[in-house]
Amino acid sequence: MKTYFLFLTSFCICFLSLPCIAQDGHRTIIEDLNSRKAGQGRITVMQDETIDKILGIRQEIDTTKKLGYVDPNAEYVKVKGFKIQVFSGNNQQRSKREAESKKAQVRSAFPELEAVVNFQSPVWRLRVGNFVKKEDAETVLKEMKKKLPSLGREMYVVSDVVKRVVE
Repeated sequence: MKTYFLFLTSFCICFLSLPCIAQDGHRTIIEDLNSRKAGQGRITVMQDETIDKILGIRQEIDTTKKLGYVDPNAEYVKVKGFKIQVFSGNNQQRSKREAESKKAQVRSAFPELEAVVNFQSPVWRLRVGNFVKKEDAETVLKEMKKKLPSLGREMYVVSDVVKRVVE
């Protein structure tokens, strides 16, 4: 019974103190963690300045650019996103050539999209585009299936690390 009472009390204290923490709008979580508190240990969080710029800022999407396109000369960061997987194969003799061949087909139909062949033993993969939103990847996937019907059965959207332009 004592354990239950202690658990319930600590649970209530934690959840009643959350609104107090959330109301302090002038400090970020990182600033709060880095501050010194009496009777507690010290935590130091070190992070890149680009993360500070991204955190808490609503990102506007430029609709004039083509979906999945990242200018090769622009500065970018890698973030979680989506790509279109066009090919996957594990035949060591044939899969690399097949991936490169399909990459050439995709590049001729969609020159603005980045197409990358990579190898993670024992599989060769061809992935296309850099999409932050899954809906954008699915839109381009539909276009690709129309233009490249011979590759249509193999293509689908996958979660991957993508390039996002830093502005």
